[in-house]
Amino acid sequence: MRGKRERLLREMYAAMHDRLGPSGWWPGETPLEVCVGAVLTQNTAWVNVKQAIQRLRDAQVLASGHALLALSEAELSELIRPAGFFRLKAVRLRNLLRFLDDACGFDFGVLAGQDLGDLRPRLLKVSGIGPETADSVLLYAVGLPTFVVDAYTRRILHRHAMVPEDIPYHDLRDVFMDVLEPDVPLYNEYHALIVRVAKDWCRARTPRCADCPLCPFLDGGVA
Repeated sequence: MRGKRERLLREMYAAMHDRLGPSGWWPGETPLEVCVGAVLTQNTAWVNVKQAIQRLRDAQVLASGHALLALSEAELSELIRPAGFFRLKAVRLRNLLRFLDDACGFDFGVLAGQDLGDLRPRLLKVSGIGPETADSVLLYAVGLPTFVVDAYTRRILHRHAMVPEDIPYHDLRDVFMDVLEPDVPLYNEYHALIVRVAKDWCRARTPRCADCPLCPFLDGGVA
């Protein structure tokens, strides 16, 4: 079963990559920006997050974690207002910033040298940081090999009869990590390709299955 799943996942990756080409996707200009974006994108479209990040950049506080921490909660809330749920996200972002300050003084190279099995549980204990946010921080900002899964991943794999619709996050993550080697570029590109396919073809309400790069793997239509 594991061997079959590994072959299928690799074949699906190859089909998406051959059709779409490399994504060159890294959601942020700096590791700190990635961390900010990982929190702000919770329950929010990325276009709104980009507006909030630009406001932080214009305020000249995005280049330094210490500068962000120096903002009052009210000041930070106002700057990230376009991202929605801005008061709640300000609290969550400050929690993450304090963790990063304590853990590495915003030196992400220090975190990159730590063991994923130790660092991930510590990050998940930060209030407001769930598994998707934690894995985004660890993969994209720190450069540790953890697979990020999201609603797009769930939708595609469920429609291809690979997982139940209500599969827990960690079980969905293990679908990949149990059989793929721990490789940061692979995990980065695979997640990016899933997002691209889900947005353009495997859409929630009007899927375009016939032209989808993953159509050859679809048996029996959309679940």
